[in-house]
Amino acid sequence: MSARLTGLTAAILATTTMLLTAIMAPAWAQSLPHFESHDGKHLFVVDGEPYLMLTAQANNSSNYPDMLEKVWPAVHDLGANTLQIPVAWEQVEPEEGRFDFSYLETLIDEARENEIRLVLLWFATWKNTSPNYTPEWVKLDNERFPRLKKKDGTTSYALTPLSRETLEADKRAFVRMMEWLKRNDREQTVIMVQVQNEPGTYSSVRDYSDAAQAVFEDAVPQKLVEHLGVGTGTWPQVFGADGDEFFHAWHIASYIGEIAAAGRAVYDLPMYANAALKDPINDQGPESYASGGPTHNVIGIYKAAAPALDFVSPDIYMRDDLRYTAVLDHYARPDNPLFVSETGNAPDFARYFFDVFGHGAIGFAPFGTDYTGYANYPLGGKEVSPESLQPFAANYSLLAPFAGEWARLAYERQVWGAGRPDDNAPRILDLGPWRATVEFDQWQFGEDEWWGDDVERREPAVNAGILVADLGENAYLVTGYNARVRFDPAEELEGRGFLFASVEEVVWEDGEWRMVRRWNGDQTDYGLNFTDERQILRVRLATYDENIVDEGRAIAEEN
Repeated sequence: MSARLTGLTAAILATTTMLLTAIMAPAWAQSLPHFESHDGKHLFVVDGEPYLMLTAQANNSSNYPDMLEKVWPAVHDLGANTLQIPVAWEQVEPEEGRFDFSYLETLIDEARENEIRLVLLWFATWKNTSPNYTPEWVKLDNERFPRLKKKDGTTSYALTPLSRETLEADKRAFVRMMEWLKRNDREQTVIMVQVQNEPGTYSSVRDYSDAAQAVFEDAVPQKLVEHLGVGTGTWPQVFGADGDEFFHAWHIASYIGEIAAAGRAVYDLPMYANAALKDPINDQGPESYASGGPTHNVIGIYKAAAPALDFVSPDIYMRDDLRYTAVLDHYARPDNPLFVSETGNAPDFARYFFDVFGHGAIGFAPFGTDYTGYANYPLGGKEVSPESLQPFAANYSLLAPFAGEWARLAYERQVWGAGRPDDNAPRILDLGPWRATVEFDQWQFGEDEWWGDDVERREPAVNAGILVADLGENAYLVTGYNARVRFDPAEELEGRGFLFASVEEVVWEDGEWRMVRRWNGDQTDYGLNFTDERQILRVRLATYDENIVDEGRAIAEEN
């Protein structure tokens, strides 16, 4: 056989092998990052595997190459696997039609070197409701890119969402960025894009210009009528006192949705929009918050107007536990994956990590994670340092070794979480046939009532909470810090004698759990006591009454 024929044969074999490999490879192996949903639960898939975003978000003005050397150390100190960082319209199109993606090139190169995935934050028409990140040729030309009019006829700082000219200009720049990413980010370092930032308007519920008023007095779009299941008519006729806010939300959401759809048409990465929040408990008028943004009362409008968005997310800076957890309840929906896209970076916010991931969240992101010297106190901490980030880093180190497995459990089974509340009162988790009581500020040994005033009280821990995942057959994965967990039979098994069938301390290695030791005696007699040590337990629950173990297992499977 000639050398030429041998080479040809080898080439054919190599090509055939490549084709067979491509055909036989699972579909996800060739897919972009994406979401999967079933039974009201959501899974974020990256590189074909479940992905949990343990995220850092840089400060607003850290989006320049020279600043990145002050970002990466903080990201690593946090133990994050993902960085959210802005890309500004003014940055990539400083002059109309002239695009510069050199910052993105540097950012992606350095992210790869640091083994960190990226979520890009598109700061454009809205950044905290303002157009400050638009190019000067946009924000200084009110005639071409009009601002909205307030009810008293004065001009607002915010751009109107009803301007086709502004929308088309923003969309062109966004599409050019997505085209650049498709050509240049072959390794899919960028896994998601936020479209705009905290859209909406302060001090004006909507645009009251003559052009906007004419649209307001027209019929509510049929698409929204059908999605919400409401009657037809004008905005005031259909929505009454909410008509002004809902009108504004519809047009902002439609604007953002059109930009997202155009970007995904060229490069189909997941996309979302984030919200500056309204009070989640006390109903307040839209004059008190960013009207038109994806606040919890208009999520349905965003779903109808912007189907190209995978979800809308809350930026939570509320320090009290009742409001924080109420926000989670609002945004963790069957039609909306929960991602806390921003939260305060003060150490006391770390405890909410447990509530967030107990809600089945896909990610969590303390804001301002860099060492540029900026701190947004009182929303966040007074400083950003390795010490101030330590509570968050401890939490990330807890989940990081099995982050993908936790994401899978949250999607396929059930998870729960409880952080320390403001009053340090016990938290109750309903696990179906079982009940978990989470207590705080306990010593590891004994009961408080034994000692009275003879023993000093334990100081409240800044970072305290518990995560629980269902493993099936009365088995649970339990982990956390600075908390005691007690189990007892719930209503179905109430009154039966409880016991631990087994409590195993485990570590995640090579895709499975490996037992380190069994807990018993002092380590289980007073509940499961978690300190600031990183420990993960695999727990099996039972009763010591005849036939009750099987009964409990059957109830668990039914639930």
